[in-house]
Amino acid sequence: MLSRDLRQLPAGEHFTADDLDSIADLPSHTQLIDGRLVSDWPQTQFHMVMVSLLVMELRRLGPPDLRVRSGMTITLGPRQRPEADVLVVRAEGDLGMDQTTYRPEHVVLVAEVASPDSAERDRHRKPQLYAEAGIPHFWRVEDTDERVTVCVYELDVATKAYALTGIHHDRLKLTVPLDLDIDLTEVDRL
Repeated sequence: MLSRDLRQLPAGEHFTADDLDSIADLPSHTQLIDGRLVSDWPQTQFHMVMVSLLVMELRRLGPPDLRVRSGMTITLGPRQRPEADVLVVRAEGDLGMDQTTYRPEHVVLVAEVASPDSAERDRHRKPQLYAEAGIPHFWRVEDTDERVTVCVYELDVATKAYALTGIHHDRLKLTVPLDLDIDLTEVDRL
């Protein structure tokens, strides 16, 4: 695979989804949004703890035909390869241990944990991209005055946009896309 130097991108040219696997010395957790490389690191403790809690609980409660992943990208188009904080994917979407990205048709749920650096993207651009790609469920997790807030969205297939189905604080209890009951106050103990 050819290595592409970040400093040699001609003016006006954008990176492609395939570039993420071939750019030399690219920082970890770099994603591609609208043809531009984006990195939101370092992460906050809230971000790390919430991702850990969601991954742990989704793995514990999810059915065997679904896989829970974190920090993986989804190739949504030639100039779109965002990295999701937490993904729930169908088992057939797992293609091997060297896999670096998922296709949207394999993704059931994306959860983004907003931080000061990523809040604008996590609230607006990334949900728009996920909805347009047909990903059926999206959660946005935020620290609201030191209290966990999980906004749960479901795709309206007619409009290709997400509709808010609930806002959860102390407990995340759902039947769609998974039957789950997560104590969000556990974040204080992790």
